[in-house]
Amino acid sequence: MDQTLVFDSELIRRYDYSGPRYTSYPTAVQFHENFGAHDYQEAVKKSNLTARPLSLYFHIPFCDTVCYYCACNKIVTKDRNKSAFYLNRLHREIELQGSLFDRSRTVEQLHWGGGTPTFLSNREMEVLMEETQRHFSLSEAGEYSVEIDPREARQDTIALLRSIGFNRMSLGVQDFDPNVQRAINRIQSEEETRRVLETARQEGFTSISVDLMYGLPLQTVESFQKTLEKVLAFRPNRLSIFNYAHLPEIFSPQRRICISDLPSASEKLAILQSTIERLTSKGYLYIGMDHFAMPEDELAKAQRSGTLYRNFQGYSTHSDADLIGFGATSIGKISNTYSQNQKDIEKYYSEIDLGHLAIFRGIELDMDDIIRRDVISDLICHFYLDYERIRRKHGINCNEYFFAEISELAVMEADGLLSTSSTHIKVQPRGKLLIRNICMVFDRYLRNQKTQHFSKVI
Repeated sequence: MDQTLVFDSELIRRYDYSGPRYTSYPTAVQFHENFGAHDYQEAVKKSNLTARPLSLYFHIPFCDTVCYYCACNKIVTKDRNKSAFYLNRLHREIELQGSLFDRSRTVEQLHWGGGTPTFLSNREMEVLMEETQRHFSLSEAGEYSVEIDPREARQDTIALLRSIGFNRMSLGVQDFDPNVQRAINRIQSEEETRRVLETARQEGFTSISVDLMYGLPLQTVESFQKTLEKVLAFRPNRLSIFNYAHLPEIFSPQRRICISDLPSASEKLAILQSTIERLTSKGYLYIGMDHFAMPEDELAKAQRSGTLYRNFQGYSTHSDADLIGFGATSIGKISNTYSQNQKDIEKYYSEIDLGHLAIFRGIELDMDDIIRRDVISDLICHFYLDYERIRRKHGINCNEYFFAEISELAVMEADGLLSTSSTHIKVQPRGKLLIRNICMVFDRYLRNQKTQHFSKVI
């Protein structure tokens, strides 16, 4: 696969409007409350006939302090006892979900996200994994990952996580600059981050990812490059360079960020450009969106083999797995359906206490949704759409089925974002950073959507 990436600031400015991140298609905006637990259970019955492997996601919503930039669903508290109430329900949900799925279906992926998973005590983490193993068949060769806040992870915590099966880790950093850290209320030293990373490697974690964020208050090209150099000294397997989307009308913690401290649009683009140039010069491959990986990393291998996939945790290596979401606000994908648990913690507790699944909305995909999901997935994961592959899988002629969409792409083709032919669409180096824009052309829901609540694409 051609890894060439061209940063064209003029094109980026012209195309930098809001759009979905396509962790699903249709996106969560289309989920509705007519889809409930009964629909989910019917989807599971169909899914069990396929013997597809499983992927499990556990949402741990607790945080000790609030990071002002954060857009996650979370509960900020100093009271560590609150986790016990949540885990009691989570254990019950594991039992409810486990009773639905055939035990012959192995779990090949497992992920703890948040919030801050290491808000839990070591014993709570042990028991949570024990409950999972009691009701699901976990593969010994599975990919088990956990999100880590280095401020919340002691050496014994890292050792415990490895002993209960985790082999991959994602470390939140965002920025090492003290001024930026104060502005976002996330004080985190380089030393404690290094200590966690080195311990993880000593304990045998095979893949370590670091999350950074550009566009935060008081950032400059020079300051962010200093952070990047410190991170590169750790030599992580993967890097995620997220775009900070300032949406204080939606995410209340962001109201504490002084808007005048945010970098200008031109400075933000310059930060991104210098970051991309530095990462590629150090051997990292551009996977897509905001993800970079070393050539030997599983994401890079999956992209080369054509098996890369995108789901609610970002890019993934198992496109054939059904995803089960556990905990408040978590999202699952079973067969051709998406479903989401109650967002409100008390409503989540109430449903589980009644012995019910906590699903409150979702969607069952129709054939057009399924076709468009495949098209968007191919473009966002591989920067290429093979019409013949779509014809073999869905029995359609892409040139006819997507006549209007392909016609719309003519403007992007003239701008050098992509090339089209009678057999394929190929995203060009100038278009890779704008892949969300290209995918949006195939999103039929956007055509009828009067309002959008999405972040800017860059």
